[in-house]
Amino acid sequence: MNYDDFLTLALRRYSCRNYSSEAVSKETIEQILEIAHIAPSACNKQPWKFLVIQSAEGCQTIHSCYSREWIKTASTFIVALGIHDMAWHRAEDGKDHTDVDLSIAIEHICLAATSLGLGSCWVCNFDAEKLTKALELPDGIEPIAIIPLGYPTTLDVPSKVRKPFNDIVAWEKL
Repeated sequence: MNYDDFLTLALRRYSCRNYSSEAVSKETIEQILEIAHIAPSACNKQPWKFLVIQSAEGCQTIHSCYSREWIKTASTFIVALGIHDMAWHRAEDGKDHTDVDLSIAIEHICLAATSLGLGSCWVCNFDAEKLTKALELPDGIEPIAIIPLGYPTTLDVPSKVRKPFNDIVAWEKL
C-alpha cells in the first residue's frame, strides 16, 4: 500500500450512524479483529479483550446502555474491554496506558472495517456501569468503547471538517 491508498482509506473512514439490515459474517468480523490483534501496544502488553455481540439479547443490552436511536440499526457490536492490571504503567507517574493502547486497536478495527466495505463508529458516551453489570464483567475489566459494525445504507462519505493543519502542528515551539 502506498501513501495515496492509505490516505484514501483514511478519508473513507467516518462515524457511520445508519446501517442496513444485512448481517456481518463471522469471517468478516474475524478479518477485522485480526487487524486489532496485530495492533501495537505499550511494551506489547495487549491489555484488551474484544467481545463480539450479535444476538438479539446482546444487542438489546447494548441498546439499553446507549440512548440514541441510530445504534439500533447496527447488527453487530464489538465491545472493546480494557484490562488495567495487564497494561503498561509509566514508572515515573504510574500513568495507565490501557486507553491509549485500546485507542490504537479500535482505530485499526475501524480502518479494517472501512477497507471491507463496512461502517463503524466509536461510541464512548454509554452507561459503562450498566454495561459492566449486564455483561457480568469481572473486576479490573472495563468497557472502553462500543464499536457498532454494519453495512452503511449509503456509500456517500460525509465531508470532513478539520482544524487548519497549522493549528494542530507545531515545529519545536508551541
